[in-house]
Amino acid sequence: MKPPFEPQIDLKAISAYANAHQAENDRFSAFIKEFNDEAIDAKVQELDALISPTISCTDCGNCCKSLMVCLNEQEADNLSSHLKMDRPSFDQKYLEKGSNGMMIMNQMPCHFLHNNKCTVYEYRFEGCKEFPALHLPHFKRRVFTTFMHYDRCPIIFNVVEQLKKEMNFERALPQ
Repeated sequence: MKPPFEPQIDLKAISAYANAHQAENDRFSAFIKEFNDEAIDAKVQELDALISPTISCTDCGNCCKSLMVCLNEQEADNLSSHLKMDRPSFDQKYLEKGSNGMMIMNQMPCHFLHNNKCTVYEYRFEGCKEFPALHLPHFKRRVFTTFMHYDRCPIIFNVVEQLKKEMNFERALPQ
């Protein structure tokens, strides 16, 4: 089923809208915290299921171009094995390690992005698999991070904008 609106996919338009509506988004973040967790999760998941299939991630690829991806030891082991690299060589070429043991990809866009497609898709990291995470429970706990990505992901942008409409959120600033 198609959404009853044409999703916005133009990244420049999305970014400009996000910048112009920062105060509105801050108010919306506070607004949804007043609602039942399960009801918000159900509505976000319903909208995600409606909107996500209409937006081609490989037309955009912006998440792979602009997000720092964390990974764990098992994910690094799996991908290094797939690439037929020993872990020290893999780590040196692709990873940055923090003093706390946290690992992130050492480059944006991602090393493995080619023509907006992941060249290691079957071995991609959990953070990549989950993004934009609208299908997961506890949306209200992730509102801050959702709005961090609102200006870069057409799926998040369209789900949030439709959520505002369906929740009858008052968009105009109070007088």
